Amino acid sequence: MYKICVFAGTAEGRELVEFLRGQKGVFVTACVATEYGEQLLSPAENLTISARRLDRDEIKELLDVTGFDLVIDATHPYAVSVTENIVWACSAAGIEYIRLLREDSGAPEDGVVVPDAKSAAAFLENTQGNILLTTGSKELADFARLPQFQARVYARVLPMENSLQLCREVGLTSAHILAMQGPFSVEMNIAMLRAVSAKYLVTKEGGSSGGFGEKLLAARAAGVAPVIIGRPRVEKGLSISEVIGLLCRRFGLEWKPQIAVVGMGPGSLAAITEEARKAIDEADCLIGAQRMLNAVSRPGQGVFSAISPDVICAYIAQHREYRRFAVVLSGDAGFFSGAKKLLPLLGQYPVRVLPGISSMAYLCARLGTSWEDVVPVSLHGRSRDIAADVRANPKVFALVGGEDGISRLCSALTEAGLGEVRVSVGERLSYPEERIVTGRAAELKSLQFCPLSAALIENDVASSIVTHGLPDHLFQRRQGEAPVPMTKSEARSVCLSKLQLTADSIVWDVGAGTGSVSIEAALQARRGMVYAVEYKPEALALLEENREKFHVCNMTVVPGKAPESCQKLPPPTHAFIGGSSGNLREILSLLLEKNSCVRIVATAVTLETIGALTECCKSLPFTETEAISLNVARDRQTGGYRLMTAQNPVFIFTMQAGSAGVV
Repeated sequence: MYKICVFAGTAEGRELVEFLRGQKGVFVTACVATEYGEQLLSPAENLTISARRLDRDEIKELLDVTGFDLVIDATHPYAVSVTENIVWACSAAGIEYIRLLREDSGAPEDGVVVPDAKSAAAFLENTQGNILLTTGSKELADFARLPQFQARVYARVLPMENSLQLCREVGLTSAHILAMQGPFSVEMNIAMLRAVSAKYLVTKEGGSSGGFGEKLLAARAAGVAPVIIGRPRVEKGLSISEVIGLLCRRFGLEWKPQIAVVGMGPGSLAAITEEARKAIDEADCLIGAQRMLNAVSRPGQGVFSAISPDVICAYIAQHREYRRFAVVLSGDAGFFSGAKKLLPLLGQYPVRVLPGISSMAYLCARLGTSWEDVVPVSLHGRSRDIAADVRANPKVFALVGGEDGISRLCSALTEAGLGEVRVSVGERLSYPEERIVTGRAAELKSLQFCPLSAALIENDVASSIVTHGLPDHLFQRRQGEAPVPMTKSEARSVCLSKLQLTADSIVWDVGAGTGSVSIEAALQARRGMVYAVEYKPEALALLEENREKFHVCNMTVVPGKAPESCQKLPPPTHAFIGGSSGNLREILSLLLEKNSCVRIVATAVTLETIGALTECCKSLPFTETEAISLNVARDRQTGGYRLMTAQNPVFIFTMQAGSAGVV
């Protein structure tokens, strides 16, 4: 069992104790000066807390009695005498000493920097206006000699009796005492400065964990001059990340850094949420695309340029010197973001996901329109039939990538007969050079836009037939004298119902003919793909004509006889067999080989095909089979009457292998 003593007089000290509590193989003694400091630490079986001020002899006695392996000094940088006592006691006891340093934030250009509290008071003697002191209660006596001290000075101190007593001793009334515990946000600091009508803010350079940055931002926002008491001396030591890394290496402790997955919004720093900005500022290491790292990283902060989830996770695992990571992602972390693949890989770490303003929300706000009814899609590095989305929905938002991304989008819409739809292109959204252009797709296709663009597409006449069974006359059927065979509307409707397609289905249409089944399957499987397999030249020509007529981009014509022409096709989730040219068993066997859970629908009008399908249902490994006979009669005009004429009956076989919906 290793023994470690931590003098935890700062937020970093408490964070170090929190890291050590519960760790196996280590016993921790945390020394704090007050009972209040004790209350800020969570209890643990391996943690003992000393909650009183110790002089150097008492420190020496504690070290001698306990026999620590290591002493870590995490006291405040302004507690010079305490550090000197710890150093002396460690030297006398022969115990290794490590100084945990608070990060230096640096003094701002618009601040007055003085070496100590007496110098700050001397500077303020020649000023007028109220003063907010945030340096604690111990230095109050140095400011008590200021002219009109009791009227000008407001002191923010800890809510402890000894702090309040010191305030009373220098003559401050209750109205001039702000007794509260931080941390304080920028907004809280601003509210306090304005509440006391402060002209000056006195603060120590306490580092980011001491709220120094929030104080300076608040002073700037409130028009208050900061008076900064600089650090008393330059010390040598380790950052908290370096201390944790050392402890992990030396004592084999478990290391779990905190990770924030941060949505950066559309791009500019002004559009980052305050929560995201804080996570970025507090991170020891930032990870993300280089352009975002360039925008938000600060001096002394680790940076790693990466966008691949695997690379990001590997880097985090290999760099134990960092305790806080921020992975910065463009837009919103839950909207077409790399977070989707990254988060499952970070399961072993504590992770916070911080949302950002999505480009969709931003663009719609700029256009003055709601986005609750917008269908979002991404064309950034993805293939998608955007025309099908626009045809079916009044509003579609598209993330677009590449130098000619908008041009390709508008060209695709125009070629699909949607050149009249309204497209609003947002270019470099949130940046000073932001530009929004609205026009018809046919007009915008020839214009150049920045690669950082997004589009809102509005179709005032959007409509989409949600049932199958398109009228037969809509399809081209004739090449030469004889019409190419086609699955008629009524049979097609039943067949598509039996197929039970989904939006992501991969469909083989074997013996596609005119492509009536292929077209309707493609319209239903908008995110999937349909492969229309046909070998007759006249039918192949009609397939291309009908594909262009209906503007379906997710349909591929496959020339050749099945099953030979299908060998290299991706595994289907569904298949329709309208013609087999005598190769029915071979086609079915290939389908089962490609996907043991494929769903198949086949039609037959001859007794020979009916018999072959019946035999295959019995002999091939299907889990469910069904056969129906569909008899349809159509009306026809005869003289002054309309009579019904029976059509050839169609037998429809449904065959399910394995479990439905499993590839």
